[in-house]
Amino acid sequence: MLFQAKNSINQWVTRFDGIEITIKREDLLHPHVSGNKFRKLNHNLTLAKQKGAEVLLTFGGPYSNHLSATAAAGKIMGFKTVGYVRGEEERSENPTLKFCRAQGMELFPISRGEYRKKNTSQYLEELREKWGSFYHLPEGGTNALAIKGCSEILTEEDKEFDVICSSVGTGGTLAGIIESTNVNQKVLGFAALKHLGLHEEIKSTPSEIIGNSTMILPMEDMPKFQNN
Repeated sequence: MLFQAKNSINQWVTRFDGIEITIKREDLLHPHVSGNKFRKLNHNLTLAKQKGAEVLLTFGGPYSNHLSATAAAGKIMGFKTVGYVRGEEERSENPTLKFCRAQGMELFPISRGEYRKKNTSQYLEELREKWGSFYHLPEGGTNALAIKGCSEILTEEDKEFDVICSSVGTGGTLAGIIESTNVNQKVLGFAALKHLGLHEEIKSTPSEIIGNSTMILPMEDMPKFQNN
């Protein structure tokens, strides 16, 4: 079985200026469905099975970890998988898309204009006319069940940390982490994409479960490192 209750190990990294850094090795949960993708898919695919769904349909960019994780998880759990890929450029040699195809995922490149319609009810209804019934996973896999899964990343032993840091894409992982932190813990997110609405999406998390401080650092404010 792919999705079982799993806790990742904490790996101590270093100490400097009185600060200790530890990494939570979510990447070790599974070879192909790991980290936040494991967490986001967990409850969603369980529900898809309960509903008797046979097809998983989702969206992503040409190098999307979400697409590859969905393809792998779908194959393991016996789902047919369909992926709509942003951009019509030829990417047959892209390792991510080649892996998706190897897992049995059918891929359909669409224009950026069409891709922007991916969450509209009209567009999803058009897809249902083509594919019949399917279980819809949004871009990046973020929905309420994904956030629930990401709230399971932190465990009791993580209550000792003062600051929890995470990269941020669609915001689902950070929202789940916020839900499971103590009020005395700070949460720091590093934006991986230019996402103008990201702060508002995170703010939609109920205020009573947010700790003392939640900060999202945009790409342009990231520290710059140079090799000597």
